[in-house]
Amino acid sequence: MSAVPLIVEVVRSGFVESVHRAWVFAMDAEGVPVAVHGDVAAAASPRSSMKPLQALGMLRAGLDLSGELLALACASHSGEDFHVRGASEILAGAGLDATALRCPEDLPLDTATAHRVLRGGGGPARITMNCSGKHSAMLATCVVNDWPTGDYLHPGHPLQRAIRATAEELTGERVAATGVDGCGAPLFFASMAGVARAFRALTLAAPGTYERRIADAMRAHPEWTSGTSRPEAALMRAVPGLLVKSGAEAFEAFAFEDGRAATVKIEDGSQRARAPVTVAVLRALGLGLDSPVLDALACPPQFGGGRPVGELRVRGQV
Repeated sequence: MSAVPLIVEVVRSGFVESVHRAWVFAMDAEGVPVAVHGDVAAAASPRSSMKPLQALGMLRAGLDLSGELLALACASHSGEDFHVRGASEILAGAGLDATALRCPEDLPLDTATAHRVLRGGGGPARITMNCSGKHSAMLATCVVNDWPTGDYLHPGHPLQRAIRATAEELTGERVAATGVDGCGAPLFFASMAGVARAFRALTLAAPGTYERRIADAMRAHPEWTSGTSRPEAALMRAVPGLLVKSGAEAFEAFAFEDGRAATVKIEDGSQRARAPVTVAVLRALGLGLDSPVLDALACPPQFGGGRPVGELRVRGQV
């Protein structure tokens, strides 16, 4: 274990043209730290990696979702058609529509879907923003409790207080600070170690509990938590029993069904370095050793003139 961050090299034509630094915290099945790189006890910004904990707070407050729609409540989705239909279904179940959403307008993250929207004369919309599933679930939770919906993103709102209490319970920490996430929702800062503990708690919870319902829904429907072509879905399909949730600025949290868990943060926020580090940590924990899918994610190619001329690679050992 080392306080020194891992290094991810970007290699082109045999030349290391840039590097990314990665912080890592990993635990074995007994919850014992087995890999530490960087200051993992410091307050971090988990961004959307906190969504499963937000959804857990909502279930505890009376939200009634399951299956794909519960996975969507935990999602940073790609705005594909089934994501939009799902968010609309959550809203309709609460007697609301997309005008109640307070997330920003955005195009779908899925490139093909975004191009189709634009060709059809459409543009950015709240329902296609990647956090609309979470926001729809937040609004539905408010309706169940007769809480006001107009200010559901205020940190002092009963919904956000309930979510904060849930985050503190599962991370085992007091929230270090409260900021504003990209979608406008309160962002609760916690340490990388605390977030790993929280994900471990989700996968180790007894069947039927709210915690386990979150983990099971996400693992059963990985396309609903991200998208059909996203690395997070590929990882969960390739390693059955694995729960993964990424966040903006290259944060990632995962836990396996036996309690192995980890968090990853790329210092400069580069998304391209996240998957190679995640795969390196998974394999250091003994997961996905023979998976061709993980092989591809471990060393993504760099292109020149339309052909591979280099790769991203993690230097050294986790």
